[in-house]
Amino acid sequence: MITNRSGRVTGSRPPVRRRTSRWAGRGVAQLIVMVLVAEVVMAATTVQALLAGPVRHPAPRPSLPVVKPAFPATTRFYTDPHNPAATWVRDHPRDRRAAAIGRRIAAEPQAAWLTETNESLIEERARHLVRTAAAHRRLPVLVAYAIPQRDCEQLSSGGAGDVAAYRRWSDALARGIGRGRTIVILEPDALAHMNCLKRRQRAERFAALSYAARALQRGAPRARIYYDAGNSGWLPARTMAERLRRAGVERYGDGIAVNVSNFNATADEVRYGLSVVREVRRPHLGVVIDTSRNGAGPTRNHRFCDPPGRKLGRPPTAATGIPGVDAFLWIKQPGQADGCAAGAGMFVPGYAYRLTR
Repeated sequence: MITNRSGRVTGSRPPVRRRTSRWAGRGVAQLIVMVLVAEVVMAATTVQALLAGPVRHPAPRPSLPVVKPAFPATTRFYTDPHNPAATWVRDHPRDRRAAAIGRRIAAEPQAAWLTETNESLIEERARHLVRTAAAHRRLPVLVAYAIPQRDCEQLSSGGAGDVAAYRRWSDALARGIGRGRTIVILEPDALAHMNCLKRRQRAERFAALSYAARALQRGAPRARIYYDAGNSGWLPARTMAERLRRAGVERYGDGIAVNVSNFNATADEVRYGLSVVREVRRPHLGVVIDTSRNGAGPTRNHRFCDPPGRKLGRPPTAATGIPGVDAFLWIKQPGQADGCAAGAGMFVPGYAYRLTR
């Protein structure tokens, strides 16, 4: 109760001045306590750190190695002026199909298939192709296609008479290439097409492929060797990887080739090729993909022998934009029959012209 100067009661209120002083005192006390607690905590932390020793931060994990592309993106592949399409166009200049075949097929880089079994001829031809390409500052693509019992005596039968002859043939090919730069596609279908062989013959084939790749590695050190690995519609990746290992790809190969002479979509072959490399467990191996006739993809039933309605695929290039995929190549020469439209390897102008449409 508070009275005024006249002594009358004017009302009741708390003594403001006293309450303010009391709360102010409490605030100062709390602040002091907080500071003391903080100092104690900091001191304890410091002691603990001193006892534990210096702080060790985990070392950063090393970044994954970046695989250097096998070829510069600007690589220009060799166009043989004597490829089948070019030869036909020169011989048939008035044919209404000649302009399209000449522009769309004959002028594009494509592989040269080495099928002659005569050792002197194969050495001479390989030397001529590699030297001519080098003179034009181009990179040639050669297909070694002479394995004994090639194609299991089917549409593309032929090859060296026996393993001994094939070894001599491989040595001759290596001599012909010499110090030249080239890509070698090693024996299309040789590993995928083995079910027709007996056990002894399979062992001979593995040994023959190993010998050929080793001969190229030693006698043609600037050649890049790509073992043929079938295609995405043929064998499982694990099965193909096992066959590649037995044929020496881990020791002598630079990579694998897929979709040779086939029509599967590029995206499917990229997935398949990279999965085979993973199964081999050699990440340094690259993949090249045959895009010569896969512009429309495969037929519904995956017909492989001169199917109708197919189109030319992406032109050859080393600028794939896909790590591990070294190049898109025209390994099969467009217009050559698979053995149904005509004899295997024969140029069929009507078939070639339809591929350009």
